Amino acid sequence: MHRPFRSAALFLVALVAVSGAVFVLQQMLYPRDQVLDLTPTAAPPTAPPPATAAAAPASSASVVDPAWVGDTAARTGIPGPALLAYARATLRAPESCGLGWTTLAGIGWIESQHGTIGGRTLREDGTSSARVLGPALDGVGPVAAIRATPESTAWHGDPQWDHAVGPMQFIPSTWEMWSSDGDGDGAADPNDIDDAAWAAARYLCTGDQDLTTGSGWASSIYSYNHAQVYVDSVHTAATTYAERIG
Repeated sequence: MHRPFRSAALFLVALVAVSGAVFVLQQMLYPRDQVLDLTPTAAPPTAPPPATAAAAPASSASVVDPAWVGDTAARTGIPGPALLAYARATLRAPESCGLGWTTLAGIGWIESQHGTIGGRTLREDGTSSARVLGPALDGVGPVAAIRATPESTAWHGDPQWDHAVGPMQFIPSTWEMWSSDGDGDGAADPNDIDDAAWAAARYLCTGDQDLTTGSGWASSIYSYNHAQVYVDSVHTAATTYAERIG
């Protein structure tokens, strides 16, 4: 039988404990609680991919069973709008890719705690109560040096340096390539978790990626953020979410 969490607080304590190393590193690097680690490290692991829960029941690629969302959100502690976004993106991804919603949830947790980092709340429309911006990509410390453009400044407000944007922390140049409308509202916005999750799914599944294999899964996550600690942390978070729903 499934075992629901005794409380949301207990869940957060458990998840932070198993992914504590990378979370502490991120907080040290980014005291404003924005999450992005660009430190290059060794090649990705070949361990098995995280245990992935079955995709959400749906009548089409964009319609997800509300009962599934409510039950799974209660068991995992993931905000309903974020879980809906991950499920939609998973259902739309190529079947050959083997992407599971728990993988997107693992990334969403590590990048921004599903848009709730720093005391934010995730609204029903998929946007956070305050924008999630990464640190200036000014070449200082572990971050790359990426100059802002007038187009990218429109997303983050810094005319000099780029910043990663939104709950899935897209760099503007990457968003320009993978911008997506995940909720069908006619706009592609990296600050909207519906759009960001679908863009992330498309990015992870590009080419002939097969996320059902350990090497394929790790390679795909490593391409999202070139850091071994990042791959390990996403694996831990994704596996934890899968375990929480049995």
